[in-house]
Amino acid sequence: MYAIIAFIPIIVTVIVMAGFNWPAKIALPLAWLLTAIVCFAAWKMDLITIAAQTLAGFLNSIDTIVIIFGAILIMNTLKQSGGMGVINRMFTSVSDDPRIQVIIIGFMFGAFIEGAAGFGTPAALAAPLLIGLGFPPLCAAMCALIMNSTPVPYGAVGTPTNTAFNMVASELSAAGITNTEAWKLGLTKYVALTSAIICPIIIFIVVFMMVKMFGKDKSTKYAIEVIPYILLSAVAFVVPYLICAAFLGPEFPSMIGALVALVVTVVAAKKGILVPKSKFEFPEHSQWAEYWKATSDVQEDESMKVETTMSPVMAWVPYGIIAIILVVTRIPQLGIKGILNVTSGPFAIAIKSIFGVEVGFAWKWAWNPGVLPFILVALLIIPLHKMKGDRVKAAWKQTFSMVGGAAIALLFGIAMVQLFKMSGAQFNNSGMDSMLIVMANGLADLFGKAYIIVAPVIGVIGAFISGSATVSCTLFSTLQYAAAARLGLPTMLILAMQVMGGAMGNMVCVNNIVSACATCGTIGAEGRLMRSDAIPCLIYAALTILILGGLILAGFNPIA
Repeated sequence: MYAIIAFIPIIVTVIVMAGFNWPAKIALPLAWLLTAIVCFAAWKMDLITIAAQTLAGFLNSIDTIVIIFGAILIMNTLKQSGGMGVINRMFTSVSDDPRIQVIIIGFMFGAFIEGAAGFGTPAALAAPLLIGLGFPPLCAAMCALIMNSTPVPYGAVGTPTNTAFNMVASELSAAGITNTEAWKLGLTKYVALTSAIICPIIIFIVVFMMVKMFGKDKSTKYAIEVIPYILLSAVAFVVPYLICAAFLGPEFPSMIGALVALVVTVVAAKKGILVPKSKFEFPEHSQWAEYWKATSDVQEDESMKVETTMSPVMAWVPYGIIAIILVVTRIPQLGIKGILNVTSGPFAIAIKSIFGVEVGFAWKWAWNPGVLPFILVALLIIPLHKMKGDRVKAAWKQTFSMVGGAAIALLFGIAMVQLFKMSGAQFNNSGMDSMLIVMANGLADLFGKAYIIVAPVIGVIGAFISGSATVSCTLFSTLQYAAAARLGLPTMLILAMQVMGGAMGNMVCVNNIVSACATCGTIGAEGRLMRSDAIPCLIYAALTILILGGLILAGFNPIA
């Protein structure tokens, strides 16, 4: 009974977002309010404790919000400086084969932007580029959305994976796990391993769907003969992706993997290495089905047309600086990590209690990649690219506008989860376990060992309703961890399933599909796009269950 009551805020969130298309910035404040009411009425928490835990949730959300702000600020500053336009134009002369173009631009360039910025930016940049190369708008939207899956766990320098870890950090400490950094690295590795295995399959699925749905000649041979180039591209991406995940952590895999793969795939395409000899084409525009076409003007970003004489090298310099700063500050042997990654002193802001309630908060601001390197590099771009004041102002204004909705969703989403977690006997007058434990016990009792099938689906649902793998991990990571612990399943692998679910859910979530259709001018095709994207999403989920679920069924536990 109490498990059902505890689930009310989640159930209402799913209904209003999936059924009534409410945005997360409205739905999650409502979910927080319902959670607060349940805490007060059913768990007998006093209002001061509810207020303290809510404020603690707000404060804990600052870390993620600043990362999002900094990542998007970099992208907008590069747009306004002309740098992003220079980078985009580099890809237009590489190949005239749509199969090669979709791999280089849709996957590799999209993966790099995901690793550096995330939060819907890859499809917004890659899809219009593909349209400019002659792709039917609906095809461009479909390809960009599906391909933005493998890089997502490490989007915006690892925000989804870091968020999943941060949400369960207190549970790890309570379980007696002292080396939590090693646990996070383990989580990063198993997410990366699963993603790496699926990567070439997803690329092939996109090429296959493009050929069969939009090709002039829909022969399967046009998809089969590009397999060698797909394998080259996948290896070029996943090798550095796995190395970064194994040794450096979640900040680097997508960004560094994509950067290396971009060089390899572009050079291979220009030299004709493993490129198919036959020519694949789309039909003439006059032969396109009506639903392929833009029904409204494609939302072209005027800032991408900034006139500049900037060289490609100078356009890439900011990302080079970002990579160097991240590497230097993340490698323990260099000593800087030990200085910045602290919870006290000048590089941290800490609070021991709120409103007299024993709930603490610590923000390691100098360790936050939103501050260092993103905001720092955004400021450096101004003199590097000789930006004018009006362009700088436009970049910051665009960033505040883009981040506003996500910030509200995260503020209240994390506050809601804080109440879920911190509603136990220590903080309530009912003597019951926390809402989170009650919910996890309910799920565990309902599904039992079949929970390995449910875990990634929960991640997909979180991304589907919120439009973000990060928000999905915010909402469900602690729940997944607690359910796994209840069932005696490997918590690290179940949490990896949550992260994978959030990543694959990106391709079918309402927010991303609506945004992609608006960007590509295919307003009204949202349902068709969701149905086509659902096929690779289901395949992705099945492969995730097969890989991680197989490890679990084999009795493997990384922390045993």
